[in-house]
Amino acid sequence: MAKLDILFDKLRFEEKALYNTAVKKGIDVRLVDSRNIIIDTDDLDSNEFEFGDVLLQRSISHFRGQFLTYCLELCGYNVINSSRIGEICGNKLLTSMILKKNDIPTPKSYFSFNSDSAFNFISTIDLEQNPLVFKPVIGSWGRGVFPVRNKEIGKIIVEMRQESTSPFSSIFYFQELIHRPPRDIRCIVVGEKLIAAVYRYSSDDEWRTNVAKGGKAELIEVTSELEELALKAARAVGAGVLGIDMMEDEKRGLVVHEINNTVEFRGASLATGIDIADMIIEYVKDRGKK
Repeated sequence: MAKLDILFDKLRFEEKALYNTAVKKGIDVRLVDSRNIIIDTDDLDSNEFEFGDVLLQRSISHFRGQFLTYCLELCGYNVINSSRIGEICGNKLLTSMILKKNDIPTPKSYFSFNSDSAFNFISTIDLEQNPLVFKPVIGSWGRGVFPVRNKEIGKIIVEMRQESTSPFSSIFYFQELIHRPPRDIRCIVVGEKLIAAVYRYSSDDEWRTNVAKGGKAELIEVTSELEELALKAARAVGAGVLGIDMMEDEKRGLVVHEINNTVEFRGASLATGIDIADMIIEYVKDRGKK
C-alpha cells in the first residue's frame, strides 16, 4: 500500500491513534476532512482530491459517511468499510433484519410505519410485563433511546415523533427490553478476527451502557461461544472493521443487538491493553495489497 487516507469529520482519540500508528509504520498517510470534499460528476476520474490506495472511512455523521462512500466507490476507490456495510450497520431496522435472517440470536424487534399503527401496537402489549425499548432507526451513542415500561410513556414517544420534521419520524422501531446484568459486551472484529472484547457497564444514574453516556469498559474473558457469535455477526454484514454489541439474556444467553460501522475503541484499548489501532492499520495494509 503506497498511500492511506483517513476520512473524518471530527478528530477523536481513534482517528488520532490510527494516524499516529500509520506514521510510525512508515505509511504515507493523510487525514482528510470529509466535510471539505467536493465530488464533480463531470470529472470523476480526476476530481480535486487525489485519494490514496485505501480510504479508511471514519466520519461520525452516518449520512455524510454513507453518501461519500457511495461516491468514492463509484469512482473506483477502495473504502473501508464498504457502503454496503455502512448501509446495514447505520440502520437499526436493517441490522435487526439481517441478524434474524442469518439465524443470529438477537432481541425481538417490531417496526411500524406511521403513528396510528404505532399507537395500536403499544395498546396491544402488556408493557409492565414485557417492556420495550424505543430506538431511532438512525442514530448512535444512545441518543433518542428510551425504555417503554407502560402505555403512557409509549404514547408520549409516539406523539413526540409526530412533532418531528425528520423523514424518519414515521418509522417506529421497538425492541424487547432484555433482562440482563447492568452491562453489555462490545466486541471489535477486524476482518476475520475478534481482536478485543470488553464489558461495558452503565454509570450509576444511567441504564444505557454507552461509554459516551458515562459507561466504563472492563476486560472480559473471550469464550469460544463469544468469538463464534461475534464472527458470525460480522460475516452477516461483510468483512471490515466492526463493533459487535451483545447482551447477556437471562434465558437465552448471548444476543447481538447492534453492529457499529465506525467503531470507537478507546475504552476497549484502555481496558484490554491491546493496541487496537495497530491491528486495524495492519488490516488496512493487507487490504491495500489486494
